[in-house]
Amino acid sequence: MPSELLDALQQRLQHRFADTGLLLRALTHRSHGAEHNERLEFLGDAVLELAVSTLLYTRMQQLPEGELSRVRALLVRQDSLHRIALRLQLPPVLRLGEGEARSGGRERPSILADAVEALIGAVFLDAGYDGATALVGRLFEGVRLDGQLQASAKDAKTALQEWLQGRRMQLPRYSVVATSGAAHHQVFEVDCEVAERSLSERGQGATRRAAEQEAAKAMLQRLKAGQ
Repeated sequence: MPSELLDALQQRLQHRFADTGLLLRALTHRSHGAEHNERLEFLGDAVLELAVSTLLYTRMQQLPEGELSRVRALLVRQDSLHRIALRLQLPPVLRLGEGEARSGGRERPSILADAVEALIGAVFLDAGYDGATALVGRLFEGVRLDGQLQASAKDAKTALQEWLQGRRMQLPRYSVVATSGAAHHQVFEVDCEVAERSLSERGQGATRRAAEQEAAKAMLQRLKAGQ
């Protein structure tokens, strides 16, 4: 990989690696070879959880534990990390196997999100917890930690359940109607049914839970539109 690409990435991270081998490994997908980033991803995931927990504990002192957990889940979920990866311009610097690259791996949200976690793990090994925490702070410095974020932290399934319970209606039913793709790149299709309104909405996702969330989101939007 051209050194100028790595230099530019380190500038965007605002961290200069003492061990550039850690940086290269963090950018290497398992399809590229044996020295891939999955162990760094495992480490980075744990560091990210603790760093974000500390950030929220410090800056959102009015929130109880349950709300803090929901906000944290919102910040560290795949969608959020995918957006960070795009902001860091990671797609051109990822090291993928030929097949994965041809199939669009550089744009795949899961691969990009995993690379962000791997980078956090790499910085942790390169500069310790303080260095990794500083990186996490920079990655999330543009996120407004306020009531608006708190409101959006409630996942769609919970929001739909509360909407229905508030109107004394039965809880929705979720059912998997289809799965497609290879085992490591499956796509689930799930129907969300609200029997009392004779309504059904479908969602897709890389996991059953993600598909259920999309279906619940669509259902809630439809119910609110028909109020």
